[in-house]
Amino acid sequence: MPPRWFAKRRAAKEPSVLIGDPRLDGWETVSTFEDQTTASAWRDQLREMGLDAACTADHPLDRFGRGDIYLVVPPDQWSRANEVIENLD
Repeated sequence: MPPRWFAKRRAAKEPSVLIGDPRLDGWETVSTFEDQTTASAWRDQLREMGLDAACTADHPLDRFGRGDIYLVVPPDQWSRANEVIENLD
């Protein structure tokens, strides 16, 4: 019997920028960005270094992926994230 490819389900992919997500309430802002591509790249750098980083915005981005985007981390990781951001600048 052939394998059932359709039976494998993938988890829904989380969006690059979370809009008004209450799970991030209380997280600290490390930096702000105006475009999704740059914000996601910085988030990925922090994640590669073992930090729990996320991109969030209060309002939906425009059709070009631009808006007020915040790079945030849990409060206990802010110091380390800030150090990484300053050294990668």
